[in-house]
Amino acid sequence: QVQLAESGGGLVRAGGSLRLSCAASGRIFGAYSMGWYRQAPGNERELVATITNGGGGTTYSDSVKGRFAISRDNAKNTVYLQMDSLKPEDTGVYSCHLDRPRWLGGDYWGQGTQVTVSS
Repeated sequence: QVQLAESGGGLVRAGGSLRLSCAASGRIFGAYSMGWYRQAPGNERELVATITNGGGGTTYSDSVKGRFAISRDNAKNTVYLQMDSLKPEDTGVYSCHLDRPRWLGGDYWGQGTQVTVSS
C-alpha cells in the first residue's frame, strides 16, 4: 500500500513562485514514473508534468513548459514541482500520481493541495 501526501500549496500573486512536494510511503516509489495533475473548478483534470522513475525523463504540458520543473529524490521518496512565473490560470488543486500499471496492482493518487494565484 502506498500513500501520497502533497504539501506546499497556497495563495500567491501572479508572477510568484511555489514549490510543491509529494511524499510517498511504501517501498515502490523509485520503481515508477510520477506525475503532477491539476484541476480547476469546472474543468477536467489535466496533466501538468511527468518524470520517469530514475528522473532522467520529464514531460510538460504546453501551458507550463518553461515555467514549471518536476524533479524527484528517490532516497526521500519525494517528487517536487517547482512553479515559477505563476499565472491566475494556474489556479487549481494539484495532485501527484504514482503511475503503476493496472496489471501490477494499479496506480495511486494523493489528496491534492490547493494553489491559488491572484492577479
